[in-house]
Parts: sequence; structure tokens; C-alpha cells
Amino acid sequence: MKYLKTLQSAVAALAIAVFASSAVAQAFPSRPVKIITPFPPGSGPDVVLRLMGEQLSRTWGQPVLIDNRPGGGGVIAFQAAKNSPADGYTFLQADNLQLTALPHLMPKLPYDVVKDFDPVAVQYRLFFFVAVPSTSKWNNMTDLIAAAKAKNGELTYGSWNVGSPAHLGAALLEGATGTQMRHIPFKETSQLYSAVANGEPDWAFGSAVSAGAMYKAGKLKFIAVAGPKRIPGYENIPTMAEAGGPPGLEVGGWVAMMAPRGTPAAIVSRVNDDMAKVLQDPAIRERFASFGFETMNAKPAEIVKMMETDSRKQAEVIKRAKISLE
Repeated sequence: MKYLKTLQSAVAALAIAVFASSAVAQAFPSRPVKIITPFPPGSGPDVVLRLMGEQLSRTWGQPVLIDNRPGGGGVIAFQAAKNSPADGYTFLQADNLQLTALPHLMPKLPYDVVKDFDPVAVQYRLFFFVAVPSTSKWNNMTDLIAAAKAKNGELTYGSWNVGSPAHLGAALLEGATGTQMRHIPFKETSQLYSAVANGEPDWAFGSAVSAGAMYKAGKLKFIAVAGPKRIPGYENIPTMAEAGGPPGLEVGGWVAMMAPRGTPAAIVSRVNDDMAKVLQDPAIRERFASFGFETMNAKPAEIVKMMETDSRKQAEVIKRAKISLE
């Protein structure tokens, strides 16, 4: 009898919790929602976040406020989000580098990505092109890899800053091809791709946003895209495997929405569902495509697996290439 009463009490408590959680989700949001982003105004992630924010605002009937906190490789934004109430009214935009590579590049971060944040949804993913000067004799990855082996450490590649996705991607390519190349870091992407167009460095990874304009202007040549399929709008650019590069090698990224740990699960689920609906909007999908971004719908549990997979891969690359930001 005692066991039965205990079980009945547990069931009643669960029912109350479910009801309360459902009520919280139905009432959400009752005031403005803030999304903190580590990206500066006008950047690709910022632009698409504002587009989504406008749509979500109409869905929710409440303003969606974008709070730009650039600097520190994302640390400033992450700290601001960590210190915010876990009440469902503050979220964080973050990319896979900040979520899965930075903890290995900077082990003494003032937060723990896994313990301090809950995944909410994925906004999009993208894959990088291999950019070379338009005058380059290289027409595919076979040519680039052969040149890297012939120059034995003297061939150069560029990136925006040490530990950037382009830097880690090139290190991944080195490991996959058994080559060694010299890294030349730049402070800004505009400087990087202007330098690539002039032949110094020899090549660099770049996205449709960062390098697409110079490609369309005829100053750069894309010899491959480091992804599993060709990119809409750039269908003439072969995949890494098609161009003679390592099969399965992918270099790019994805951008997700996170929440302070402990945010009500019902609100997380509600935001995930509402974002998925926004990402199905033809106007949103078209704008994303113009940036070379692919909309991506993933549940929180799936994002956890994505983070785990990327973290393992990034840790291996960073350790092998001996890359550190400390």
C-alpha cells in the first residue's frame, strides 16, 4: 500500500510538472526576447539572425532584440549569455568553432560550453571553397596537393587569424594528404582574399560570403568546395572528392542557437519548433542561399551529437598541428 501511495504521488507530481511546463510554453513569450551574438553588425551570421528575428517577432507578437557582443573570439558573448537568467528570454547565437574548437584552443575559458549552455536549434550550415588566384595554374585539388608535396613545406595558405575555421580546415587537409604548408594569418577577411588574389598566400579556404564577391569579379578562382555536394549558385565548382581531394573531407561550419543551462525544456522545444517553421519560409531560404548557407533543422539531442563529433575532430587537428591561442 505504501508503495502504491508513493507511486501515485510520483505520477501526480509528474502530471503537475508536465502541466506547468506546458503552461510556460503556451505563455511564452510575454515580453521581448534577446539574442546575444558574438558576430559584428553586418556580418553574414548577424544578417541572417536579424532576418530570423523579424520572423520570430511576428510569430511571437514580441520584439526580438539582437545584442551584438563581438570580441574575444566569442568569449564576451558567451560570458554575457552565461550570466543571463535561464528563463527563456535570453539566447545565444554561436558557431561550431566557438562551441567545439575554442575549448581545445583555450582550455582556460571562463565558461564550460557543455555545462553552462543548452542547445536549442541550428540556423544553418555552410561549406568552404578552396580559393586560388584567378591566374593560378591549379585547376583542381590534384594540382594543389601535388604542388604542396613538391614544395615540401614552402607552399602557403592564409586564414583570418590563428585558430580560425580556415586555419583548422587547412590543418585538416594537411593531415589528410600527408603534406606540410606554411600558414599566413591575416587580421581581416578582406585583406586575406586580396592577398590571395595577388598570389600571397597561394590559397585559402573561403565562403560565398567572404570570398564570393572577388570570385564573381574574376579575381579569385574556386577549384573545389569542401563539402559532400555542390553549392547552389556555384554548381560549376566540384566537390573536394570530385576535384581530386581527400574523399569525405569537409571544411565549413554551422551556426546554432544556445540557451543558458536550465532554460525550461518546454521553451527550448517551442523555440526549436518555431525556428524550424521560419526556416521553411521561401524568402528566408532564398536569402540564406544567396550567402551559400543551407538551412538545417535539428533537435537539441541531435545538436549534442554534432557538438560531440566536431569536438573530437577539432581536438585531433589542434593537437596534431600544435595550435594554441594561449
